[in-house]
Amino acid sequence: MRILFRSLWLAALLAGTAQAANFTVSVEIPELNVAAYHRPYVAIWLERPDRSVAADLAVWYDTEEGEGTKWLKDLRQWWRRSGRDHSYPIDGVSGATKPVGTHTLTFDGKTAPLAGLAPGEYGLVVEAARELGGREQLRLPFSWPPAQAEQKSAQGKHELGRVDLDLEP
Repeated sequence: MRILFRSLWLAALLAGTAQAANFTVSVEIPELNVAAYHRPYVAIWLERPDRSVAADLAVWYDTEEGEGTKWLKDLRQWWRRSGRDHSYPIDGVSGATKPVGTHTLTFDGKTAPLAGLAPGEYGLVVEAARELGGREQLRLPFSWPPAQAEQKSAQGKHELGRVDLDLEP
């Protein structure tokens, strides 16, 4: 009887830990009608209520150019909070700039960077800066882990289009 109880308890424990939440971010890079178009640099991260960085999710910059990292400081908020503390490229985070369109990132709650995220309130932050262009930042607050499926979105005005956050328990 004791072995059966332990087996059931272990199965329940494993079932509970196997159901980690999923986190999907979609970022739209809008088409701009400008004379000299340059793809934007974009930083995507999670922040705590005190605005400290909980996790860097993505940084899109000119990875081909030798001086591409020099312009990362134009992503001012991200650079001050996290960017200047890294060496580049950041494994699993760095990527090339993206063309016009919608780009989706999916994260599994069982793996980094979400696996170590403590339960609580957070903000998804997306910041974009473009050469000969402007800067824009969008924030979406959320609770982690999600108790139920939830969708949040924000609409950019200049450098960013729509940003969607989909949370699944």
